[in-house]
Amino acid sequence: MKKREILRKLLASEKPIMAPGAYNGLTAKLVEQAGFSVVYMTGYGTTANILGKPDYGYLTLTEMVQNAKNMGAAVDIPLIADADTGYGNIINVQRTVQEYELAGIAAIHLEDQVFPKRCGHMEGKQVVSVNEHAQKIKAAVSTRTDDDFLIIARTDARAVNGFEDAIERGKAYADAGADILFIEAPQSIQEMEAIHKAFPNIPLVANMVEHGKTPLLPIEELGQIGFKLVLYPVSVLFAATFAVKEMLETLSSHGTIEPSLDRMTNFPEFNQLIGLDELMEWEKNFK
Repeated sequence: MKKREILRKLLASEKPIMAPGAYNGLTAKLVEQAGFSVVYMTGYGTTANILGKPDYGYLTLTEMVQNAKNMGAAVDIPLIADADTGYGNIINVQRTVQEYELAGIAAIHLEDQVFPKRCGHMEGKQVVSVNEHAQKIKAAVSTRTDDDFLIIARTDARAVNGFEDAIERGKAYADAGADILFIEAPQSIQEMEAIHKAFPNIPLVANMVEHGKTPLLPIEELGQIGFKLVLYPVSVLFAATFAVKEMLETLSSHGTIEPSLDRMTNFPEFNQLIGLDELMEWEKNFK
């Protein structure tokens, strides 16, 4: 079964899907090996990983697609990717869909922010007109050659124009042909419940950002509310950053890595994780 077909099947099941965020091939592998059925390429984490900068629209389409391609090739589970605003107008959206589809990605989300965009839980966002983004969604759906390549329509209007506008935009984007809706950054459980009430017949995304604007709820509760796809975009990034900072502080203060060894993956374990044993065994066929 193709990765895109796997995602379709998961969306048709009763259980909500947990999709931890990864930002490179290694973290995507870790998500897969932890037993998750879907991995998400976070734009926030990708920007931080590649440039060490905030999610402020720095990365281009080609940089994002290349990272998604590398991550997708590293795992056997479906990859959902951040595609920001589509990197321009409907012509740019056309190329965005073509490039992500060629890269083997299972789904992308397109948001209605003004470019350059910023992380959905940051302040100071702006959104384009509802018609402009609806046309982008129509263009995306029209461009794809595989109906199993899913288009997720995201609106960031909650923080800009209020909750009601976000709901109205969601309706317009669903009418434009979006497969999944992503109403970003609801600020209460009541708002989350209202999202499902407004859209009972289309899969919904919940975005669990630590210390963000949306309540952090257990997966069971999110499923009961009515969310189908739950993203954890920065959990891996924040955990990895904490661990690296802790290790470097230990090395700096002690002059040795010894105190941190019990909190590190060892050399043989890491080589096994990245597939060295299989590669060396395969290599023997050509000697």
